[in-house]
Amino acid sequence: MKYVLTIFLSAALSASVFSQASVCTGFHKKYCETESAKGERWQYNAQSKSGLFDQGSSSKLRCVVYKGMDYRITVCCETILGDKVNYKIFDSRTKELLFDNATAEDTQMFEFQSASTRQLLIEVLVPKGATDKDKHKSSQDAACVGLLIEHKQADKQGF
Repeated sequence: MKYVLTIFLSAALSASVFSQASVCTGFHKKYCETESAKGERWQYNAQSKSGLFDQGSSSKLRCVVYKGMDYRITVCCETILGDKVNYKIFDSRTKELLFDNATAEDTQMFEFQSASTRQLLIEVLVPKGATDKDKHKSSQDAACVGLLIEHKQADKQGF
């Protein structure tokens, strides 16, 4: 009986964790703003992800970018976390900091052109503490965060 109860509790806990994580599946597709509807040629990049984050937590994602392509990275989150999420982009091999939105007026969208094919490391950090919008929420609330990556062929420049 003890063995059956242990298995049941383990299964229930696993189902609970799985269902919380699946709550955020596709969050980036639905809630991150895109400008593709305005006739631009941006295409969805399959390296995009969504996840459940506690306030004060961070996560890292590896992403490959290719030479001659333009990229747009957009980060969005549920309002319980406020309207700003911090993120940094590093060169995965050299660990060089390439972009930090905290030094760019907390912009949630960043566009760039890759000069070479390389692997990036994107670190997302959700600020800790209650937000101005939701002061009654504790710092232990979790919410969905989306990282939308889009790409397009770089525009030809010059003659």
